[in-house]
Amino acid sequence: MSTSEISVEATVNGEAVRLRVDPRESLLDVLRERLGLTGTKKGCDQGHCGACTVHLAGRRVVSCLTPAVQADGRDVTTIEGVAGPDGGLHPLQQAFVDHDALQCGYCTPGQIMSGLACIAEGHTRDDDEIREYLSGNLCRCGAYAGIVAAVRQAAGEA
Repeated sequence: MSTSEISVEATVNGEAVRLRVDPRESLLDVLRERLGLTGTKKGCDQGHCGACTVHLAGRRVVSCLTPAVQADGRDVTTIEGVAGPDGGLHPLQQAFVDHDALQCGYCTPGQIMSGLACIAEGHTRDDDEIREYLSGNLCRCGAYAGIVAAVRQAAGEA
């Protein structure tokens, strides 16, 4: 280990973790490569596509641009932490299935994390508002109609 590494203690999906990280390491790389949480996807690695969206202290962030050291003392939730305690699908995950809101599935974890934030933030008055607040998440397959319908359904159940 390098002497320039910093100790980070965080709660990831409800479990306490303690790691030494390089200050330049992204939260995305730590989640995927050090903690094995590969549900969070590396898309553009420039913050443009939203595939790496996670929640940090209750707010959505693109983890590819977030230094891992920012997680120190905070809660991190990834797609792996969304399912219910019994392992069942979260209502938004089920809505994605119900509305065929995925095709290749690569963007789905980031879309769901942004959708959860959109609902929690109260930005679900209409489809245009949902689209606006999900606009940072790209879907190459073009499943946007299903994604918006899924968020609308889950918002109605919340």
